Amino acid sequence: MRAPIGDFDTATPAPDCLGELVGPVADAVRGWTGTVPADQILYVDTDPRWADTAVFVEHYARELLEQSANCVVVAGKRGGETTLAACVVLSTTRVDVNGVVRRRLGARKASFAPMDTAVGETGMEYGGITPLGLPDSWPLLVDAAVVDLPWVLDGSGRRRGKLLVPGKVFAELPGVVVDGLGVD
Repeated sequence: MRAPIGDFDTATPAPDCLGELVGPVADAVRGWTGTVPADQILYVDTDPRWADTAVFVEHYARELLEQSANCVVVAGKRGGETTLAACVVLSTTRVDVNGVVRRRLGARKASFAPMDTAVGETGMEYGGITPLGLPDSWPLLVDAAVVDLPWVLDGSGRRRGKLLVPGKVFAELPGVVVDGLGVD
């Protein structure tokens, strides 16, 4: 199948290639019950050397920068308690960790989670974290601009491969859509 965005050799419905996905992501695709059918979530095979957004768009297609999202893990702290959460923003923006995220989590302090924590708690590879398959107990914040895109390039849980996801899928995940989560 032809990919709806980018210039990829093949786009495969994610339910048809669960073996290419890490366990939590494969489980999320397998159990997907949203209004967008799971077979509209597509997997594209990519070279893991080019997983980071800036290098990725240089190699695969410059216009993908405007259609890509990053999922980052943050840690909110208050009174000795730490809450891990995930934030999804357009790749052209950065997460407003000390403003929007801190307030939404009710934290005194918020910061990006250490890499080993993000990887260990998600079961995903650094540079490939996606909101599909995150722990159910985590707060998920999604920038409204991500939901507004027809298609979004997102991680697949691994550095090899990406997911092409209809933007409205992000609004159906168990989380909160937030205006202004991503800032320039």
